[in-house]
Amino acid sequence: MNTDTPSPPSYWYSDSADDERGARIMEAMRAYRSAEMAMRRRTQESMSMGENELLVLRYLARSASEGSVVTPIDLARHLGVSTASMTALLDRLEKSGHLQRHPHPSDRRKIVVTSTTHADEEIRDTLTAMHARMMRATRGMSESETAAVTQFLTRMRCAVADLCAVSGTCCPEAAATRASPLEPDAAA
Repeated sequence: MNTDTPSPPSYWYSDSADDERGARIMEAMRAYRSAEMAMRRRTQESMSMGENELLVLRYLARSASEGSVVTPIDLARHLGVSTASMTALLDRLEKSGHLQRHPHPSDRRKIVVTSTTHADEEIRDTLTAMHARMMRATRGMSESETAAVTQFLTRMRCAVADLCAVSGTCCPEAAATRASPLEPDAAA
């Protein structure tokens, strides 16, 4: 009597070749996500901040580079928090010297939020080495590899954001740009 039973497929995937490849990708993504979460915790600890505080500073840095004016309501919408929660968060960041509030240039009823030079320098000091390592990991990729990875990550973002369930198809914007991975200009 043979008591050997085949091992079940990985997690909830079937044993098809497509699902086996997909399972390897999902495992690599889980490992990356775990490493990224650990990096975020280290960053938060080194800067003595929570996730939302770091997200606010990142948003302010991006907006400043684009020349955009940011109000507390913009930040509350971006984080999906109440205006009362945002006020408390901004109070903490202002007290720690990471941001400033100024009158809005064209609407005296509003306030503009900007990061301080101190915050910009602290973020740069904390994240520069990690960003350099991440950029080194992307160097040497061909245009077709870059297009394939970018399209894949876009489809995954759509899948985890439930956009597929809402639209009935998986990532229509990624699928529309997906031609052949050997034709990088087709996706441009």
